[in-house]
Amino acid sequence: MKLQNIFGKHMVNGICKYFLITLCFIAFQSLRAQELQCNVTIDASQIPDVQSVIIEDLKQSITRFLNERKWTEDTYQAEERIRCNLVLTITSQPEQFSYKTTAQIQSSRPVYATGYETILLNYVDKTFDFTLNQGQPIDYNENIFSSNLSSLLSFYAYVILAMDYDSFGKLGGQKWIEKAWNIANVAQSNGGGWANGDINNRAALIENLNSQFLTPFREGMYTYHRLGLDTYLKDPDAMRMTALNLLKTIRTIVPNRPTSILIRSFFIAKRDELINIFKDSPSTEIKNQAFALLRELDPLNTDKYQVIIK
Repeated sequence: MKLQNIFGKHMVNGICKYFLITLCFIAFQSLRAQELQCNVTIDASQIPDVQSVIIEDLKQSITRFLNERKWTEDTYQAEERIRCNLVLTITSQPEQFSYKTTAQIQSSRPVYATGYETILLNYVDKTFDFTLNQGQPIDYNENIFSSNLSSLLSFYAYVILAMDYDSFGKLGGQKWIEKAWNIANVAQSNGGGWANGDINNRAALIENLNSQFLTPFREGMYTYHRLGLDTYLKDPDAMRMTALNLLKTIRTIVPNRPTSILIRSFFIAKRDELINIFKDSPSTEIKNQAFALLRELDPLNTDKYQVIIK
C-alpha cells in the first residue's frame, strides 16, 4: 500500500521534508564535528571507598567537556578528529569530591597512506588535582579562572591542538599555544603546576612551546611529520634523512635548554618510532649517525637504541 494512502498526500510531503531537513542537519553536524576524540580513563583503585557511580559521573563529565566542545573555528570531518587519551590516576581524596591525581596525556595523528598512528604528545602531569561535585557541569571561560579542572582540561586541549597543527604546517599551532599560554597565566596564582620553578610541570611545558629558542624544534616537527613520515612509503631513505636532520637540530638546542621538558617528551613519544625508522636502513653510515645522536640526546636509553646498529 502506498504511503500517501495511509497518511494522506500532505502528511507524506511533510514527512519527506522533515526527513530531508533531518538528513541535512546531520550532514551539517558531521561537517562541524568537534576536534577531539578523547578516550578518558580513570583509575580510582587507590581510593577503594569512593563510589563507582561518582567516578563514572566524573568520567562522563570530562569526556563530554573535551569531546563535545568546539575548540576552534575550523571545520572538521568526523574522521579527522584528533585521537587522544587522558588517563587519570587518583592517588587520594582529601575530602568529598576533591581529588589528588596524576594524569597521562597522549595524542596521535595518522600517517598519510598508512594505517599507522604516530604519537605527537606523551606527557605526565603529576599535579592534576581538582574538585568537582557529582552532577556539577564543568564551566569554561578562557579569561577567568572557573576551576582547576576546567583550566587543566582546556589547557591540554589546546596543547593537543597545537602539537597536531604544528605537524601539518610550519608553526601552525601557534594560535593554540597562545590560548594555552593565556590559560596558564590566568591560573598561575593557584599554584599546583601552574607556577614556574619546576622544569617538568605544565608551566614549563607551555613555556617551552612558546619559546623562541625552541622554534627550530617546532619547525623540525613539521618537516619530520609532513615532509618525512607522510612520504615514508614513497621514499624511506629521504624520510630517514629528515629524521636525522631533526636530531641534529635538537643537538643544537640542547646546550642552551638542557632540561627542556618538550624535548624530553619528544623522545618519550618517539623512541620506538625512531628505532624502527633507522634499524631498517640499508646504510651503515646512517645507522651509526642515528645511534650516535640518540645516545647523546637520550643517554638513559642507550641500550634500547643499540638495536639500530646490531
